[in-house]
Amino acid sequence: MERRRTRTVRVGNIAVGTDFPISIQSMTNTDTHNIDATYDQTMRLYEAGCNIVRITAPDLESVKTFEVLKARGVPVPLVADIHFNHEIAIACSNAGVDKIRINPGNIGDDGRVMAVVEACKKNSTPIRIGVNSGSLEKHILEKHGAPTAAALAESALYHASLLEKFGFGDIILSVKASNTRTMIEANRILANKTDYPLHLGVTEAGGGESAIVKSSIGIGALLAEGIGDTLRVSLTADPISEVYAAREILKALELTENGGMDIVSCPTCGRTKINLISLVEEFKERVRKEGLDTHNIKVALMGCAVNGPGEAREADLGIAGGNGEGLIFKKGKILRKVGEDRLIDELIEEIRAYVG
Repeated sequence: MERRRTRTVRVGNIAVGTDFPISIQSMTNTDTHNIDATYDQTMRLYEAGCNIVRITAPDLESVKTFEVLKARGVPVPLVADIHFNHEIAIACSNAGVDKIRINPGNIGDDGRVMAVVEACKKNSTPIRIGVNSGSLEKHILEKHGAPTAAALAESALYHASLLEKFGFGDIILSVKASNTRTMIEANRILANKTDYPLHLGVTEAGGGESAIVKSSIGIGALLAEGIGDTLRVSLTADPISEVYAAREILKALELTENGGMDIVSCPTCGRTKINLISLVEEFKERVRKEGLDTHNIKVALMGCAVNGPGEAREADLGIAGGNGEGLIFKKGKILRKVGEDRLIDELIEEIRAYVG
């Protein structure tokens, strides 16, 4: 898949742009002032496969948290999420954050914007411009009459121009909307008008299956067109869930070499004689808990012989159900038959042996 050509922006040890893997982001939901809780969640996100972690910086006191996390050696780049206050932006840059997220238009006059730019230049801190349908400037909203895709794209380019006039171009653009179509079209417009890397996401997507569907459609449609360099799946849930969902999107589009375990399973039908639905859930929970899901292998869980070693031949390992029992197979070759109550245990034993 050919990706849109962009400039490269370095966020700590992660490079964002065409020539580098699409990175996964999430955001902590702890109280930033609670340093230990924020540190613990940041590490959990990193261990789940998150490449860049964003943390809100509501006041100057919160800057200390970034300093402590950096001093503790967190292995993932940190982004300070800042609204309105240019002093916080400058302090976070000076504290060594790997990126700041601002809207230049809402932090004050040219003098304040220039002060932020000078700090970011000195510290090599890139800036992510974040625009969504609820933050459009009055003059842009009046021009378009509503938070349309064109309005969102114009707002992002307007904010970029506020930085560009001071010679700053280390920028990542993000335009998000809760309406999936609007989000897709706004990013298409930006992709044609600028070479800045694009951060993808559907904002306020909600929780549960509907939120994952919205995000998968919005983010996935753009990635399939070669648009997008970093992403966040926004969910009303534990942030770890965002990372897992993002991994699945990238894996489905074959846009990652480190997406972890690819689990395929059939939808079940009248031929199914084992409780495949609960077996799949048990398997997913166990491999995630044991850390086996990080291995790049394909595992198939099929309900019958028709969908077993035949249709799942490309799987590294798998099971195919029978009547209260099932087959364990490897690369399409049947290894043995076991009872239903032992299927997951023995499949996991085979996986451990396979990955070493």
